[in-house]
Amino acid sequence: MKSWKVLVSLLLVFVFVGCGVEEGSAEKPVYKDGDRLELQSVVGSKVTLLRKNGGFVLEGDESKILILDIFGTFCKPCQDEAANLMDFQLRNDKDLLLIGFTYLESVTDKYVVDNFASKFNAYYFIVNSPDNDKIVNTITQDIDYRAAVQVPFKVVLKDGKYQNVTDIYESNPENKFYIGAIETDVIEKDIEKIKAK
Repeated sequence: MKSWKVLVSLLLVFVFVGCGVEEGSAEKPVYKDGDRLELQSVVGSKVTLLRKNGGFVLEGDESKILILDIFGTFCKPCQDEAANLMDFQLRNDKDLLLIGFTYLESVTDKYVVDNFASKFNAYYFIVNSPDNDKIVNTITQDIDYRAAVQVPFKVVLKDGKYQNVTDIYESNPENKFYIGAIETDVIEKDIEKIKAK
C-alpha cells in the first residue's frame, strides 16, 4: 500500500512538473539573418535594422557603426551617462548611430520622454517596445553572453559584426560588450580603433 502511494505521487509529480524541463529553459526567440527590424523611437522617428553577418546593420547606411545600448529609465548609471552619450552621438553622427533599448520595465513612450529623455538630455534614438526582449535575446546569444543582463549594457557593431571593446573589469581583449556606466572617452578610443580597421 505504501509503495502504491509513492508510485502515484511520483506519477503526479511528472504530470504537473514535466520531465525535468524548467519553465523558461526553452530557446528564447531571436532574429535570424535577413530579418528586418523596423524601429520607432519614443519621439516617432524611424530606422530599419537589417540582420546581417550575425549582427545588425542600418538599412540604407550599412557602413555606419551601431552602438546598441540596453538600459532602464530607472537605472541610476543609465541616467548619469545619458547626457554624455547624447553629446557623443552628436559629435559622431556621420559615423555612428546610438540606439537605446529600454529593458526590464514596462512603461509608455511618454513616460520615457518625460522621465528619461527630457530629464537627462537623452535625445538619441530610444526604442521602447515589447520586441526589445527579442533584440536583447539576439544580442546575448550572438556574443555568447550567458549571465543575466545588467543595465546599462552596450555592444558595438560594424558591418554587422560585433566589435571587440575595452573590458574595464578584466582586460579581456576579446570582450564584445560594455557593462555598467562607461566613460565616453573609453568608447571614443574604441570607435577610433574600429574605424581604423
